[in-house]
Amino acid sequence: MLPVAEARARILAALAPTAAETVALPEAAGRVLARPVVARLTQPPADVSAMDGYALRAADAVEGAALAVIGAAPAGRPFAGVVGPGQAVRIFTGGVIPEGADSVLIQEDATAAEGTVRVNEAAREGRHIRRRGLDFAAGETVLPAGRRLSPRDIGLAAASDNPWLAVHRRPRIGILATGDEIALPGDPIPAGGIVSSNAHALAAMIRGAGGDPVVLPIARDDARAIGEVAGTAHAFDLLVTTGGASVGEHDLVQAALGTEGFELGFWQIAMRPGKPLIWGRLGRTPVLGLPGNPVSALVCGVLFLLPAIARMSGLPGDAPPTRRLRIAVPLPANDKRADHLRASLATDAQGRLVATPAPVQDSSMIATLARADALILRAPHAAALEAGAEVDAIVLADLGV
Repeated sequence: MLPVAEARARILAALAPTAAETVALPEAAGRVLARPVVARLTQPPADVSAMDGYALRAADAVEGAALAVIGAAPAGRPFAGVVGPGQAVRIFTGGVIPEGADSVLIQEDATAAEGTVRVNEAAREGRHIRRRGLDFAAGETVLPAGRRLSPRDIGLAAASDNPWLAVHRRPRIGILATGDEIALPGDPIPAGGIVSSNAHALAAMIRGAGGDPVVLPIARDDARAIGEVAGTAHAFDLLVTTGGASVGEHDLVQAALGTEGFELGFWQIAMRPGKPLIWGRLGRTPVLGLPGNPVSALVCGVLFLLPAIARMSGLPGDAPPTRRLRIAVPLPANDKRADHLRASLATDAQGRLVATPAPVQDSSMIATLARADALILRAPHAAALEAGAEVDAIVLADLGV
């Protein structure tokens, strides 16, 4: 069985970013830049005032001096003249500093009279002036390739006069649930069957991570049925299957996908939940085979699918971030598989995060996972821990899942 980190590394090594596409600026939020964003102008384009006040020569602005106000410079309407000795121009935030002026006297330090302004506090050269290019200059790279665009980044791209951005195409990911016993929500449930949650949960996870999910029709436990649906794999950047990956069903999945040219990369991970995970390739399409139990499928989604989507979107595909926190109860020694304990979080009297594992960790219990705040990580053969000990954990809210 492969360790979790090695399995993730092998998955990421087999994936490449999607091609670039050009989208309008409002559609670029959350996307990953395929090419750098270069400023098309200088910001600010000229020396401008950082405050409301008076543009003048610092040498004239001694305390008690009275200067003649010869004009005004609102933002967007520069003063066309020159500020000479003993003169000032009324200026507003963002207004261009007129020729001849080298300082701004803020209005709180001035007393205006008819046609004049009295200096109540001496001005200094360069005071309250934003120099040309203070923020960025034309031709400067303001956002690098490989960056996921935040609202702040969108604002910077707009300010640098970039109405169109080159971003990686959203990865198109097919989701194939298999099993005679499952039905989609609202459909008739077969005798002894259950409602399938995996496809919808995984679609939500994929969409939240920036992918484009396509939920395929359920494939019954029949090699021909699975093979027929899997024959559409060429339409996707990644095909995700759920179910049919455990020991008893592994031969069926291999046989079904094998009719379409499936090549197995590896099978089985040294982890709990999620041991029966499959990775391979169906023609040119990578295939990630997740277990059918809903908790196993979603935990594997956190550990492997989210980094895969990140890699295809143009990001490195790092392991999920962890936090160091304390446990509220003792934990026994772990066995040979990495464990991922569903846990709730609370804050203790010292303001520290404390995790309490769910008392039952069965991989079929989707309600337990839905109520969980974190996955406590337990390494293979980890020693027993007392209450209050520190552990590493994946906080699910950090991933938006």
